Amino acid sequence: MRHLAGAVSVVTAGIGDERTGATVTTAHSLSVDPEVMVVSINLNSWTWAAISRDRHFCANVLRADQMAIAERFAGRGGLKGSARYEGASWSALATGALVLQDALAAVDCTVEDTIVRHSHVVVLGSVRHVVSGEPGPALIYHHGAYGSS
Repeated sequence: MRHLAGAVSVVTAGIGDERTGATVTTAHSLSVDPEVMVVSINLNSWTWAAISRDRHFCANVLRADQMAIAERFAGRGGLKGSARYEGASWSALATGALVLQDALAAVDCTVEDTIVRHSHVVVLGSVRHVVSGEPGPALIYHHGAYGSS
């Protein structure tokens, strides 16, 4: 799958000091009517624990110049939990999940359903709010490296 380029998103979850998140290439739309998003999260991650507990998440689609944010939410440098949010501007949406102020787009969701398979959970999210940022190139991940669309 390294040969397949994917848009990079940061999935945010949790509230206050319990907030965390993860960098993913598995955030995408499932349907428009009703509006549903899909994300895939590792069952052993703090992000899944927060989504499972609070029943919400936000998929933040990153701009090409937001590689540092992708790296922080991927855990580079040992950053965990709320420390991953430092160095960027965030605000809460309808569910309480945080949206990155200058993301290409952000989709705020409540958990509609989950499907557990092997090491991951596929989370279906009912869309509660969408924020569209300024148009521009997206951050992508392809063959082990970041690039732009």
